[in-house]
Amino acid sequence: MICVSIGRGRHKHVIAEHRHLVDVGVKLVELRLDYINGAVKLKRLLTDRPGPVLVTVRREQDGGRWAGMEAERQMVLRTAIVEGADYVDIEEDIAANIPRYGSTKRIISYHNFRETPADIEEIHERMCQLDPDIVKLATMANSPHDNIRMLKLAQRNDVPTIALCMGDMGTPTRILGAKYGVPITYSTYSNERTLAPGQIGYQQMRELYGYEDINADTEIYGVIADPIGHSLSPQLHNACFREQGMNRCYLPFRVPREHLTSFIQEDCPALDIKGLSVTIPHKETIVKLIKQPDAAVQGIGAANTILFDEGGPSGFNSDCDAALASLATAFKSDEANPFENKTALVLGSGGVAKAIAWGLKNRGVDVIISSRTDESAAELAESLGCRVMPWDDRGLERVDILINGTPVGMHPNVNESPIDKIRLRPGMIVFDTVYNPEQTLLVKEARQRDCKVVTGVDMFVRQAALQYQRFTGTEPSRDLMRDTLKKITGAAKAS
Repeated sequence: MICVSIGRGRHKHVIAEHRHLVDVGVKLVELRLDYINGAVKLKRLLTDRPGPVLVTVRREQDGGRWAGMEAERQMVLRTAIVEGADYVDIEEDIAANIPRYGSTKRIISYHNFRETPADIEEIHERMCQLDPDIVKLATMANSPHDNIRMLKLAQRNDVPTIALCMGDMGTPTRILGAKYGVPITYSTYSNERTLAPGQIGYQQMRELYGYEDINADTEIYGVIADPIGHSLSPQLHNACFREQGMNRCYLPFRVPREHLTSFIQEDCPALDIKGLSVTIPHKETIVKLIKQPDAAVQGIGAANTILFDEGGPSGFNSDCDAALASLATAFKSDEANPFENKTALVLGSGGVAKAIAWGLKNRGVDVIISSRTDESAAELAESLGCRVMPWDDRGLERVDILINGTPVGMHPNVNESPIDKIRLRPGMIVFDTVYNPEQTLLVKEARQRDCKVVTGVDMFVRQAALQYQRFTGTEPSRDLMRDTLKKITGAAKAS
């Protein structure tokens, strides 16, 4: 069940928001009374309430705003029980001071904003002795493995347990709770008004992740990156899962470099993850962890798709095929080999640039590599048998195809371009792999110079569709993926 937290300063705003939430289908709200300005008037909030409530009065030391006397705070909690609140949240250290009364259910809680303690099992066992209906553990995730520890703890205990990790690394626990028997997960009505680190908006929980449809049989997929907040892959894959009626969920996993090996070798089997998309900074590093790389992964030295089976992780690279298919749309359809006798300048030396350069080289294109890091460009050029060009000289040589494989021009830095527009020649093909926004400064200037333009949206949708096929064996709706992507990036641009 999703519990939406309300943190408002005035009683009338709390009441109005509660009514609105019930109208849109919320089954339980948390009244964060520590946000109320002045004296708390419980009768006003609880009498004739439109739906069930969980009353919380959080101290500053536990991440709340209550600045009054502790005795007064505990009196508010006792009064909430007397007034018939459906649930009250009681911290572990005061549980003995707040007796059970009537039908109000007791949530005994523990918060740690620094870490997920090594003795979290002992803490949970101790809390189970405090007459709880539900035990709540909210800790900070400092590694992806903290998520597994918390979810497994909730799964194997007889006392209903809310076990969640805070922070962006802890996001999976907020979504996967339904799969592991967690009775309540917390959300806010809007992503802009989160009351705890890592909280997700109610609409996202329902519509993006389909929380209310997640169960023990739900198959888990995801994307790994660091940072992870920029990824739009969950929107595309989950939209297609939903359209095709699949009991699958695709999540963002923030995995720092130092945790990649343990995540792939230990955490993914523990969560029974079926497949992963891989992006910055892991596309190249992950290759050494793949048991069965395909030819593209071996040739490129980078992977963006992982499947897990009994033989260990298999690796694939959908960037190459997606990029070349996107590029092909800029050529005449009757050309047998449109890439033959062409020269391409590839800007960048990361995973995407490697995939595109390798694919072009294999199709007979004369490839030039230019990167802001000269050493990386030289290494890539040598590995592929390409030419290299200093970053300061990029665009000086006449080329047929220009490819931006860098993040230059990506939101929010939309006024940047990786190349001076005077270097853009009418008739040349300009391909920008940045997809947010689709109309980058490079794309706009290329159109002004009468270039043939290929945008990152086309490539992103193609590579996501190829990944989806690997994951499910089913062709997704590319139109749905494209419409979903443009809707998100359009909303970001408007904001």
